[in-house]
Amino acid sequence: MNAALRRIITGAMTMSLAVPLAACGSGGDTGTQEESIGLLLPENKAARYESFDRRIISSRISTLCLECKVDYRNAGSQVGVQKAQFEALVKKGVKVIILDPVDAQAAKSWVDAAAKKGVKVIAYDRLAEGDVAAYVSYDNEKIGQLQGKALLAALGSQAASADVVMLNGSPTDPNAPYFKKGAHEVLDGKVHKIVYEKDIPEWSATEAGKKLSEVIKDRGPAGFDAVYSANDGMAGGAAEALKSAGLKNVPLGGQDAELPALQRLVSGTQSFTIYKQVRPEAETAAEIAFRLLRGKSIKSFTSTTADSKSKSGIPAKLFNAQVVTRKNLEDTVIRDGAVPTDWICTKDLASACKSLGLN
Repeated sequence: MNAALRRIITGAMTMSLAVPLAACGSGGDTGTQEESIGLLLPENKAARYESFDRRIISSRISTLCLECKVDYRNAGSQVGVQKAQFEALVKKGVKVIILDPVDAQAAKSWVDAAAKKGVKVIAYDRLAEGDVAAYVSYDNEKIGQLQGKALLAALGSQAASADVVMLNGSPTDPNAPYFKKGAHEVLDGKVHKIVYEKDIPEWSATEAGKKLSEVIKDRGPAGFDAVYSANDGMAGGAAEALKSAGLKNVPLGGQDAELPALQRLVSGTQSFTIYKQVRPEAETAAEIAFRLLRGKSIKSFTSTTADSKSKSGIPAKLFNAQVVTRKNLEDTVIRDGAVPTDWICTKDLASACKSLGLN
């Protein structure tokens, strides 16, 4: 082959390769603002948001849409920060936003303003007020009922005479009243008395521990028999308060199946948690976001409806949850691959794990 012919063939091959590569670069790498999906998560105190929700949602959207990118922000529990993040996404031209609000009521004005501009907002995990297009979460009243039933089970035959401390969720979280309502539906009339009850701002573990320490000081070590904590983070604060006071074998429950809580189940310092599979919730939110972006129906992903204070009949998908105790760890979070055994069974828990058959 002469040099001139070789140059012609080589040039043709280069051009044929360059065209699809350029197409991939413009579609999969950068996309356009019309192909961006906003993801706004509320805080980074709970381990799940950064470790699971963000990762799973981003991964699923990238699988569904090579041209799409996820524009992610975390508000760090600050309403003003989340408002600025939300408005920045709208200004950039993002057409679909997955929003887990720091303050559901405060989000109403942003959501309504965005909806008027054609932006579709998916309320994720917490139902934001305003003109949201869809809602993906769990049946939060049922979760509260599960917590109440699990606390009764932990109390056993002493339930009817038991005095209970209730550490409820943040007053700005729209899910918190449903957890509390569900728990009360089960506990009221089944335990002797709720001797102390407090809503804990921002789900603060430190504040939860502080409040329980005050209860112990005011009522004495024998002034209560069990502690209801609306989530695992606060249960961690409660567990520290109990430990500092030298109290053992006090039934204590939480929610979210966070790693420290699972380790407390093994050690016996927490009685139960509630396992909410993040993957189906996150992947469903991603599917709905993609369909809304493309103008497709979301009926197959929203099997029910939900009502907020400002809007009724919101297309929704609400998942079920389950109680986890030290006895069914292996058949729940470990079996599902949510948390590997070796993460739970650290060196100092090796003996306890062995006694539970976890290895």
